[in-house]
Amino acid sequence: MERLETCISFLLGKEYQHVQQAAKQRLAPYGVTPAQYGLLRALSERDGQNGAELGERLQLDSATITGLLDRLERAALIERRADGQDRRVNRIFATRQARAIQPALDLAMDELNAAFLADFGAADAARLRGQLAQLGKVANR
Repeated sequence: MERLETCISFLLGKEYQHVQQAAKQRLAPYGVTPAQYGLLRALSERDGQNGAELGERLQLDSATITGLLDRLERAALIERRADGQDRRVNRIFATRQARAIQPALDLAMDELNAAFLADFGAADAARLRGQLAQLGKVANR
């Protein structure tokens, strides 16, 4: 390694810290963490998913999903309901309270994305997103 600053692990780790801290600050007024936002956003796109579906969509293991669901349920932002065809499965639904704050959460995250991508043109921002997605695919091999 020539220099630490050229190490992809170092670069991604530092930028991850910056983005996560900014996301935490923007979501804090609503009592939601970045991971909880992701779960609520997934439900806003398709309510009634089960934990396994949410875990797959968010690329999180079942223990992490269970913890997120427990905290969101305690905050009255989601409710679990038994699946009508398989009572062993719980379906997850956003509550009225969650649906009420979703537009503000989405706006906070849109502003975050805009702030971090402000120095990029549209093509470069799209390229960056694509490269980050490709990096994730390489990591999951």
